[in-house]
Amino acid sequence: MTSSQLSCLKMLRLSSAIMEASPNDVDLYAVLGLSRNASKAEVKKAYHKAALSSHPDKVGESERAAAEIKFKSVSKAYEILSDDHKRELYDARGLSAFEAGNRGGMDADVDLEDLLAQMFGMGGGMGGMNGGGPRPSGPRKPSRGEDEEHPYNVTLEELYKGKTTKFASKKSVICSLCKGRGGKEKSKPRECVACQGRGMQQGLKSVGPGLVTQETVICRSCKGTGSIYRDKDRCKKCKGERVVEEKKVLEIYIPRGSKEGDKIVLEGEADQLPDQEPGSIIFSLVEAEHSTFRRAGPDLSADVHVNLSEALCGFSRTLIKHLDGRGIHVKHPQSSSNGPLQPGSVIKVPGEGMPYKKSELRGDLYLIVNVDFPDSTWLKQDHRIEKLKELLPKPEDTVHAETVDEVEYVENANIDSFGAGNEGDQWEDEDEEDGGQPQCAQQ
Repeated sequence: MTSSQLSCLKMLRLSSAIMEASPNDVDLYAVLGLSRNASKAEVKKAYHKAALSSHPDKVGESERAAAEIKFKSVSKAYEILSDDHKRELYDARGLSAFEAGNRGGMDADVDLEDLLAQMFGMGGGMGGMNGGGPRPSGPRKPSRGEDEEHPYNVTLEELYKGKTTKFASKKSVICSLCKGRGGKEKSKPRECVACQGRGMQQGLKSVGPGLVTQETVICRSCKGTGSIYRDKDRCKKCKGERVVEEKKVLEIYIPRGSKEGDKIVLEGEADQLPDQEPGSIIFSLVEAEHSTFRRAGPDLSADVHVNLSEALCGFSRTLIKHLDGRGIHVKHPQSSSNGPLQPGSVIKVPGEGMPYKKSELRGDLYLIVNVDFPDSTWLKQDHRIEKLKELLPKPEDTVHAETVDEVEYVENANIDSFGAGNEGDQWEDEDEEDGGQPQCAQQ
């Protein structure tokens, strides 16, 4: 190995050490703009906002690459922080808790020689270790194209009942005329001058204020093929681009019982490129907040209102309209065993929660009771007050004190004013008020 290669290898090992430490320096809470004690609802709301603002389709072509990186970071942060178990691991150990086995901080599937070849043009046993020379020129392409990730907003009703929807999509497909060659059938391409047939070029990438590093990027002239056709030899349909834009109607099926964060994968529906298996379009479900129901796993909860008569005497009526439009009728007779309903009492309705995916089972519905008292106009008739006093339990004076003061009070006070009062004027020396000086008491 030459001294130059040894120097490059040291740089690579140093970069590996930095790569090992830097993921743990990434604060997933900061990615979503949250504090570490944020609730799950706040995490979901922040993800929804960040995903929409950083989506690659929302920015110009020049900013798309940065937006894609940010969007993937936002999605990864939400995937971890929205899951209680993953969030607990992250809070305890950082992102290192999710890393697979590695070589000094590098992913296990990273080929050291491949990375050297891309960074420094070396390979084949690093040039001198196994007697190999430089790798053959030509682009290195992944066997599978990149996936496209998008947030998809759904209502709780759609998650309860399931949903199938169709939409028109534009995607790049291999040109049917030239079969992805980019040129006419009998024409031959010439070597790309810009990359000298390698399909890759060296570029500079900013890594900080005043700092740049060299990186290998796909040649813009030949799109990574290493060769280009003359204008007269280019395919008339794709103009040498090898792919054309096509509209296609795609269908999304959301199974009933799906939840926030579930992914709907349309396999192989991403953009096509020659010599590549197309990636997938992935939709991540974002659940909209519901005005009536709240969800926790397979269970639902909702607030219901009963009047004072129903709380005391029982009732039998439809309390709420479910997500599929059915009315939920509850018969709650009064008896000595269950007693009157209290504000905050909970009525559990088994089997009326969210459905489990691929099952006929359902979670439970929890109805939280609010007791509505009659307004002040109802008690303006004195005879009603007297009847209530006769029917309701008599109050018991259980507080005993040697001195009792009858005080005035303010009705309908606001608890927000609690603690907002002044602590009172500070004590002032009477002598100072008269302009004199404090005197010592004589013995």
